[in-house]
Amino acid sequence: MTDLIQPFRIAVPQAELDDLRTRLSLTRWPDEETVDDTAQGPQLVKLKALIGYWVDGYDWRKCEALLNGWDQHKTEIDGLGIHFLHIRSPRSDALALLLLHGWPGSVLEFRKLIGPLTDPAAHGSAEAPAFHLVIPSMPGYGFSDKPTATGWDMPRIARAYVALMDRLGYRSWGVQGGDFGAGVTDEIAAMAPAGLVGMHSNFAMFMPTPDEMKQATPDEQAMLKSAGRFWDILSGYAKLQGTRPQTIGYALADSPVAQAAWIYAMFQDTCGTPGNAEASFTLDEMLDDIMLYWLTNSGASSARLYWELVRTKWSSAAKPEKPIAVPAGFSMFAGEAVRKSRRWIAARYSNLSHFAEHAEGGHFAALERPDAMIADIRATFVNLL
Repeated sequence: MTDLIQPFRIAVPQAELDDLRTRLSLTRWPDEETVDDTAQGPQLVKLKALIGYWVDGYDWRKCEALLNGWDQHKTEIDGLGIHFLHIRSPRSDALALLLLHGWPGSVLEFRKLIGPLTDPAAHGSAEAPAFHLVIPSMPGYGFSDKPTATGWDMPRIARAYVALMDRLGYRSWGVQGGDFGAGVTDEIAAMAPAGLVGMHSNFAMFMPTPDEMKQATPDEQAMLKSAGRFWDILSGYAKLQGTRPQTIGYALADSPVAQAAWIYAMFQDTCGTPGNAEASFTLDEMLDDIMLYWLTNSGASSARLYWELVRTKWSSAAKPEKPIAVPAGFSMFAGEAVRKSRRWIAARYSNLSHFAEHAEGGHFAALERPDAMIADIRATFVNLL
């Protein structure tokens, strides 16, 4: 089956980078916000600083070289080309691990996990478990193909990823996900395909039931309040992408500043230092991610996954029909706006093998708190090898 998997290399034509620079130089800026915080969205001074660095300091070729330094491949599954990184460990006892991103993430979200997970000895942890990593770009994201018809929802993506692991020849493997990647992780775990030994998530997509809300402890009440603020104030992007992804798609396809602001807002609002994205991420980390959306013109195609979720009412489920029985580990970071308690999670995952709460870090934990993520992934799978 190796002929079904083709090596993939990124080589962005210079003309596309020149076009980007021209578009950035012609930006027409809006007026400054009328508040002294981020209540109206990203502040003009912050965006101008980001774009200024994009023009005068950022180097896409460094990111391109980073990606090309890993084994990249593309394979067609269910009629769609799936781009993925495949980084094998030098250890013969390594477990295959599928790492899944969401929106507005990318394969680069895991850049700080790759070395320690694949080669722990080279990173000061010789006795730690090792992993072969498979890191796909979501359908419609990055260098994966864009669906041309409806139906690419989370269950379908999950089936495609199971097929990918089978095609790669893995007979024993785990899965980890955050954001939409956590939803796909749930779907895979619910399927319980042959060979799946366990799962880990740093996000839980279910909603507490009315009874759970009524019986919430003080800590759980704080979680509900945080989630309520997020859905009431910070989730405009999700409402728009869930109902009119094509509308925002025109702006994201035509204007690099629109694409940058759309993603920067998420870094700003959901990081462990809310309102100050630069305290959690470098400008290069944010722009590398933004570039994967801009260069592949995937603003609209990535947004449509929200529309698929709303259309299928997938995200409305408060509790699965039956608990997920696959061994499961969870990491909850204090800066994550939509957190879940151990009690709520244990009601839905009958084999909760690891649960950790962290005082620092937010939604993009693999970028913000890689050491904590690495430790929790290892703790989840160490007894499942």
